[in-house]
Amino acid sequence: MQTSHSAIPALKQRVSDVMRRSARWSVLELAFWALALASWFLFPNQHLILTEIVGFAILALSIDLILGYAGIVSLGQAAMYGVGAYASGLFSIHVTGEPLSGLVVGALSGAVVAFLTSFLLLRGGDLTRLMVTLGVAAVFAEIANQANWLTGGADGLQGITIEPLFGVFDFDIYGHTGYAYSLAVLFLLFLLARLIVSSPFGYSLKAIRDNPLRASAVGVPVNARLVAIYTLSGAYAGIAGALFAQTQQFISLDALSFQKSADSLMILVIGGTGYLYGGIIGALVYELIQDGLSSLTPQYWQFWLGMLLVAFVLIGRDRPRQLVLSLSARLTTIRGNLFRGRTSTRRAP
Repeated sequence: MQTSHSAIPALKQRVSDVMRRSARWSVLELAFWALALASWFLFPNQHLILTEIVGFAILALSIDLILGYAGIVSLGQAAMYGVGAYASGLFSIHVTGEPLSGLVVGALSGAVVAFLTSFLLLRGGDLTRLMVTLGVAAVFAEIANQANWLTGGADGLQGITIEPLFGVFDFDIYGHTGYAYSLAVLFLLFLLARLIVSSPFGYSLKAIRDNPLRASAVGVPVNARLVAIYTLSGAYAGIAGALFAQTQQFISLDALSFQKSADSLMILVIGGTGYLYGGIIGALVYELIQDGLSSLTPQYWQFWLGMLLVAFVLIGRDRPRQLVLSLSARLTTIRGNLFRGRTSTRRAP
């Protein structure tokens, strides 16, 4: 027993070292966000499509939190996305068009929907969760369709006006302010998600994903953790919907459609799950492929997109993640070698 007790501090230290290493920023990550910032200056004529990519990236990031880290399969993320969009749009029409408060309204709306429906996910396995989440999204879509007096029904919610950001930056038709605003929101949400998955809470989610029974046996509150991460995921989806409402200033029933959930899940499959950047990379690749194929073959672009996705899955959907991780490890090693070389040079007489 004395040996086991003496090993506990060493084990805690090892766990702390692992979490500290996972929280460090690699050279590749810094370069990625530097390029994202530079894109605002490099592609001034593409800000509208880049804003759409950022919105999809946030939605895919919300799915990655529950699928990649907690193992929750969902086809109903459009429910939180659409509710967040409509709530933010209605808030701007009837209360105020201030964008940041509208963003908070979207986040709270998505979180409430996710929390209230999360208890349904605790019953059954993956197939049950798929059907439940799909059914929840379908219910909200029908409610929005029937509540014509509130949502505009099939005609969509119109009359959304957004005030200038911080009272200075107007949301122009070219998307300059919208893209900078959306990119800043994505970066802040990514920072929060990165902090969460690198914490003990995040590691407990991975334990639940790998083996729920074993996680429960060692004292992890499985149901409470699943409800918490699903609620957070709903808040992220609600923010994505609010950004869509603010930048487009129009909401249709497509925000609550199955296609929205399927597209976001497809984006995550392209980029890979369980490392946060999958949704961002997948959104960029998906939009570029869709835009390119729709320009080349306007009538059959969905067919070729489907063929590319099938080929991508057959080749290996984890390869983008493996490529990113290997490249990041190499850059980290090079940076470490350079740092040690500089240190030894300074210490030399």
